[in-house]
Amino acid sequence: MRHVMVRYRVKPGRAEENEELIRAVYAELQREQPADMRYSTHSLDDGRSFVHLHEGESAGLTGLPAFQEFQRGIQDRCEEPPVVTELTEVGSYRPAAEGA
Repeated sequence: MRHVMVRYRVKPGRAEENEELIRAVYAELQREQPADMRYSTHSLDDGRSFVHLHEGESAGLTGLPAFQEFQRGIQDRCEEPPVVTELTEVGSYRPAAEGA
């Protein structure tokens, strides 16, 4: 299974816009419910840096119109462009019921 981390920092004043685009991706993920993937997005304590973690098949994510819209302006929004890193899982813990 493929594990990817993407990290970048947006320009000053662009974090809220970036978060709105990310929320649109998650809304579409909730509607579409693609199988065979896990995806999470985190903001760092500087308020402008973001980390996206993806596990599994990328087609369920990259095929979404909301994700394509998010990607369309990413270079313009970024102060530090996205860096994609392939990860090798050493271990993980997932609770039986998410959100519990």
